[in-house]
Amino acid sequence: MRGHYQAPPGAHKIDPQVVLDELLDKRDQGRKEPGSWIGDAIYGVNDGLGAIFGIVSGVSGATAGNSKYVLLAGISGLIASALSMGSGAYLAAKSEREIYMAEVAREREAIQMNGPEASELLSLYYQVKGLPEDDAMHMVEAHIERPRADAPRPGIGAAWHLRGGAGQPAGFGRFGALSTAVGAFIPIIPFFFMQGIEAVIAAAIISLAAHFAVGASKSLITIRSWWSSGFEMTAVGAIEGAVTYGIGVLLGKGGM
Repeated sequence: MRGHYQAPPGAHKIDPQVVLDELLDKRDQGRKEPGSWIGDAIYGVNDGLGAIFGIVSGVSGATAGNSKYVLLAGISGLIASALSMGSGAYLAAKSEREIYMAEVAREREAIQMNGPEASELLSLYYQVKGLPEDDAMHMVEAHIERPRADAPRPGIGAAWHLRGGAGQPAGFGRFGALSTAVGAFIPIIPFFFMQGIEAVIAAAIISLAAHFAVGASKSLITIRSWWSSGFEMTAVGAIEGAVTYGIGVLLGKGGM
């Protein structure tokens, strides 16, 4: 790569940020890093699946699996969960960007108001990261001599900065809402075609199978085995479903 980007004598100086972005895009082939989008998808699907499975179980216990009430509650919960997750993801990404920019602005202000103290602090950050003291001071001097409005300070998200920030908040919002809706739709599928105890059993089977699949898929971004992660999430889903179903039965017998 160095040979490819080595500029001939007299050529226009290459912008390191442009080269970095190009290399990262080439390495990732224009995709986000797998751990990022897979983790977001798993989180969204798991949130929707768990929330609506609990609602479906509870309403099924209270109404003996009446598909009319289960679908009404399930679809309402699906919409609410998707909107909640989407808005939460949007606000989280937006807040992350605002916090980062505020930290950069405060650091630049500190350098302008008290240069020696800020320089020493910045040098210590670099030393904590593993740079020798002399090299750390050279880095600080370079920052002071050639200040950049978006230069990251060690400890406040240099990797965030190099990867282009937190991305578009609207994109995170749409992705969060969609993945949550997908997970939330799974438990209510049987009630479109069935009702009664048969629909409850079918919903429990496909929901627990989905729990296992989501848990197993976590092994793509973690070091745990797929079966261990899958069975763990299945157990959590089974407990959740049993508890909410039991509560629904009690509420149904109580006339609620």
